[in-house]
Amino acid sequence: MDEPRIPWTGWRELPPGTMTARAGAFADAVARRRTIRDFDARPVPGDVIRHALRAAGSAPSGANQQPWHFAVVTDPALKREIRLGAEEEERAFYAGRAPDDWLAALAPLGTDAEKPFLETAPVLIAVFQQRWHLDAAGERVKHYYPTESVGLATGLLITALHLAGLATLTHTPSPMGFLNRILDRPESERPFLLLVAGYPAADVTVPDIVRKPLAEIASFHGELP
Repeated sequence: MDEPRIPWTGWRELPPGTMTARAGAFADAVARRRTIRDFDARPVPGDVIRHALRAAGSAPSGANQQPWHFAVVTDPALKREIRLGAEEEERAFYAGRAPDDWLAALAPLGTDAEKPFLETAPVLIAVFQQRWHLDAAGERVKHYYPTESVGLATGLLITALHLAGLATLTHTPSPMGFLNRILDRPESERPFLLLVAGYPAADVTVPDIVRKPLAEIASFHGELP
């Protein structure tokens, strides 16, 4: 049976000049986003996190299955447990699991196995990818394009937090199965990443890097007015 359809009332046409101004302002605002590793410990407004998660939940997904779960962690004991689990995996990574070329690529960023930000930052958001779910009859239903869908949702989440005035860090210890255990998530879910969020520390610094210009990341096949 086809899904019922309703008129779309969420779109309104804007003058071209307004469209250009909005797109440019958005691009400029997002370009100021940087990944940081030093956070202030002060708490953040809970509604900022909630609204950012609402934005993430609006992402497109394969067959509209919305295959994501966001576990928000503020409890100090849980943050400590997550840090210990992450650092155990990271020590194994830096001690031999990572190939030399990957370690060389990371060297300019100054990363190592110690992850104090997992305790210092006020909020950790563990993003889980739901690979399948059980239907009303208890039968397993496969999710389509869960990785791509969760990636889109995570991008919206990072952007929403940035525009609200918070800083973030994407952390991906590998493997991340310890998150299922600590946060009591089912086997149908696979950890996608840990998103660390909060205010930047007063003395925070970032690597002196530049982003590729438009000419290097896009090609145009045809005319744009």
